[in-house]
Amino acid sequence: MSSTSNTSTHHTSTIGSIGTPSRRNTELALLVFAVVIPVFAYANVGLAINDSVPPGLLSYGLGLGLLAAVGHVVVRKFAPYADPLLLPLATLLNGIGLVVIWRLDQSKRLQASSTFVEAAPRQLLYSALGVALFVVVLVFLKDHRVLQRYTYISMVGALILLLLPLVPGLGLNVFGARIWISIAGFTIQPGEFAKIVLAIFFAGYLMVKRDALALASRRFMGIYLPRGRDLGPIIVVWIISILILVFETDLGTSLLFFGMFVIMLYVATERTSWIVFGMLMSAAGAVGVASFESHVQQRVQA
Repeated sequence: MSSTSNTSTHHTSTIGSIGTPSRRNTELALLVFAVVIPVFAYANVGLAINDSVPPGLLSYGLGLGLLAAVGHVVVRKFAPYADPLLLPLATLLNGIGLVVIWRLDQSKRLQASSTFVEAAPRQLLYSALGVALFVVVLVFLKDHRVLQRYTYISMVGALILLLLPLVPGLGLNVFGARIWISIAGFTIQPGEFAKIVLAIFFAGYLMVKRDALALASRRFMGIYLPRGRDLGPIIVVWIISILILVFETDLGTSLLFFGMFVIMLYVATERTSWIVFGMLMSAAGAVGVASFESHVQQRVQA
């Protein structure tokens, strides 16, 4: 018995000392691909337009790589158990976005304009600013769970940000969508910040309601249907997203606003029914608004 007890104790201490892998090396390997792919895309654009490798290829690759490296080092230091996919995905999307903007900068029609200014270098500067804010959050927000205290404040703040473009004298109509505001000659989309604040609200809300949404449901044709009272929040979010779409003619923000909530519901509850409902409702809303809003109609058809 004593031998068995000793063996059991030994196994317990060994298992307890192993710990959870941080997966930072996985993140680093993915970051290499997340930088290399946009660099190849950048070179491909230059070859397609001018039959030569663009002269700024090295500086673009080094700039994107430096931003990715800074983000990785900070995550390794301050958030060692973070999801290894998020930073590489953000780097890849940002890198491809920079390539697309640079490709637009090469348009002969744009370059012929008297107001033409290359947007890609400015966007790279914004990317650096974004990484700097990312570092500040990781360094100073030691425990992300404190954000749950501000669940409903976040919701109010997000709605205010989303509605700012509708304020007379503040909002701007650009290419048919009213999603910009102008302050002292500086233009910005407040909806971009609203998306982050909304994510905080959704996460805080689902921490409280996840059990009711996951367990209290009925089964119909193989799909778990939430109870009517549990459907309330998603109905409200859907209506708000449609109202934003109608008044600002911004299909992207409204779909992202609604889609983010549906996806976070699915992650929290693991109920496929939320995805089914979300896709049906977003499609119905987009097609419905497109029937009387020409700008949205063109986007839906595209």
